[in-house]
Amino acid sequence: MPVTAAFLQYLLSGATVGSIYGLAGLGFAVIFNATQVINFAQGEFVMLGGMLAVFGLRWGGLSLPGAVALAILLTTAIGILVDRLTIRPVRSRSPLTLIIITIGVSILLRGIVMLCFGKDTHALPGFSGSQPIRLFGAALLPQSLWVGAATAATLLGMKTFFDRTIFGKAMLACACDRKAAALVGISVESMVTLSFGLSALVGALGGVVLAPITLTSYDVGILLGLKGFAACILGGLGNPFGAVAGGILLGVLESLAAGFISSGYKDAVAFLILLALLFVRPSGLFGSRGAERV
Repeated sequence: MPVTAAFLQYLLSGATVGSIYGLAGLGFAVIFNATQVINFAQGEFVMLGGMLAVFGLRWGGLSLPGAVALAILLTTAIGILVDRLTIRPVRSRSPLTLIIITIGVSILLRGIVMLCFGKDTHALPGFSGSQPIRLFGAALLPQSLWVGAATAATLLGMKTFFDRTIFGKAMLACACDRKAAALVGISVESMVTLSFGLSALVGALGGVVLAPITLTSYDVGILLGLKGFAACILGGLGNPFGAVAGGILLGVLESLAAGFISSGYKDAVAFLILLALLFVRPSGLFGSRGAERV
């Protein structure tokens, strides 16, 4: 394959996977803004989206659109339950305690899915078939278009939600100053619950559109969660749109490293570049230079 075509191939592949990292990072950012807590169960929301869609399709007898809708709804409900059952009762504890709780939730969700579905790897059929699209010598899977469309639609939906709806503005108020938001009558508890629901919804959407490309299993959420967290840091902690941009950049760096160096070093190269960038700009690419270090 010519170098130009190879570069384009790695670029397209990296942008596809990076979009999922960005969606996971977006979930981190939404919850961090509302609670100042890093939710390390975010990767499991991505895993649940894919696994529950497989369950609905294979064992629930649903059509593919029905299975995808069911997976997103169930994962969103699980995200709300995570807040109600594990975070809300200990809301007054230190952020470190809450972070440890989210790690425990991650382990619990992963264990439950393993017991229910086993350790096998599963796949969803492509939403528009599997015949690749030829583009200047590179091959683009139709499912990659769905990934890009889902990411763009999520960003547009988030912008509309925060700019045009009363709930979105209330969440922004809580992110700026929780005490002031409570004083003007905003239910901070409800906004935190809503943030967990939105985070789970975004994660599940990423999981269902990625499953036809990379397969899914009970343990895929670990790495996806770490990459999503890296994307969130790279784009600027607490910046939802920066998280998506950071995820795409991280995915492209990984793909180029795997293609031109070695697939065994793709994670190391991407994270080394991330660390180097953060030495120069600790607040991330799109974060404020005056941001507080966490």
